[in-house]
Amino acid sequence: MQGVLSKVGLGTFMDERVDAGCLNPSAKKITAELAAQNKQFIKYVPDFDGEEYLYYRGLPYTKALMRATTADENGNVTIENEVYNLELSTIARAVKAYGGKVIVQVERLAKAGSLDPKMVKIARNLVDYIVVAEHPENIVHGLWPHGKQNINYWHGLSGRIKVPLSDSLKPMPLDAQKVMVRRACMEAQAGWMCNFGIGLPTFCGSVMAEEGVMDEITMISESGSVGGVPGGGPDFGGHWNIEASVDQGDHFDWFDGTGLDFGVFGLSEAQEDGSINTSFLNGVTLGVGGFANITAGANNAMFIGTFTAKGLEEAIEDGKLVIKKEGRLKKFVKKSLQLTFDANLAVKRGKRLLYITERCVFERTPEGMVLIEIAPGVDLQKDILDQMEFTPIIPAGGPRLMPAEIFQPVWGNGGLKAVWEAKVK
Repeated sequence: MQGVLSKVGLGTFMDERVDAGCLNPSAKKITAELAAQNKQFIKYVPDFDGEEYLYYRGLPYTKALMRATTADENGNVTIENEVYNLELSTIARAVKAYGGKVIVQVERLAKAGSLDPKMVKIARNLVDYIVVAEHPENIVHGLWPHGKQNINYWHGLSGRIKVPLSDSLKPMPLDAQKVMVRRACMEAQAGWMCNFGIGLPTFCGSVMAEEGVMDEITMISESGSVGGVPGGGPDFGGHWNIEASVDQGDHFDWFDGTGLDFGVFGLSEAQEDGSINTSFLNGVTLGVGGFANITAGANNAMFIGTFTAKGLEEAIEDGKLVIKKEGRLKKFVKKSLQLTFDANLAVKRGKRLLYITERCVFERTPEGMVLIEIAPGVDLQKDILDQMEFTPIIPAGGPRLMPAEIFQPVWGNGGLKAVWEAKVK
């Protein structure tokens, strides 16, 4: 395939009309040279069958370095000990299409033809070299529960066994982060397909497990993990008691096509119209991962994070948020330097967008960013409006209070389960 047409990236830094996928001046220089030859990697297509698209040109990969578990003498490869089922076969095919070499490191070698053919992830026709690790015991697959130490192999994350979640997932302590996660979880519904992004959103699974509702939704990660409960922190992408481990390329086809019912993502920086910047923050260039694809496809997108950053100190005391030291950096800015999510396009497509912080909640409507909730103990002017670079829409009568029960050590009024049941009624 020479390239792919996609709506993902329209209106963001990936759009040819914006930054054409460039994260720094050097990339912009190269892209400008390619554009002069009509060979740019990303091209805006204004009318393809009556709709706008971006065309992503394929890249000529010539080397693939990958890790797996077992290879037989013919070069067939399985991944039974791996936590993730990524896109090994897709990468191998892309490299072979350009005449390149595929090199796979494995833990062990098996007799030719002895592997279960249904378990083979990369077939022999796609593999050039097999490298057998001399010390497979040193290959790190993840962490013990609660991140105590690196481990060679943990059955609970690979899906080989089911583990008691009470031993693997501990409740979050009551702090500002837990308040935000709780508030985001309130927006989900039983029966939904839900994705939780890297960072703070990964703890949504822990809160849902604590509230006894994790079996009522399907939890999904961009790694291709489906079912079970997502791991947090360094175990991001792995799931405790995973039900299916899907090829990541196929998984993203689903994101781009069917889309998610519900997604929770990190709130790094939001500009006046609610569009999000995750790629260039405070002079630092960052990767975007699957953020652009997953946010574009989510029917309900929640962005969660602290209201300010750098030096922020807060606590939950007597059911109220106490800001002990304000952060030095504002997250709600007039205009971001780059965008990885276009809120205007999402609203036009009928998506629901919430921006959940520890001190307030915004909803992006066709009219703009509306301040719909404020935390108990927070001063509207000093703690919110003075810490923003733009003025949001404030409803007549002011914003309502955020739910008081999520600021308590134990979620009151029936907890999250009662919230979800009320939606059905």
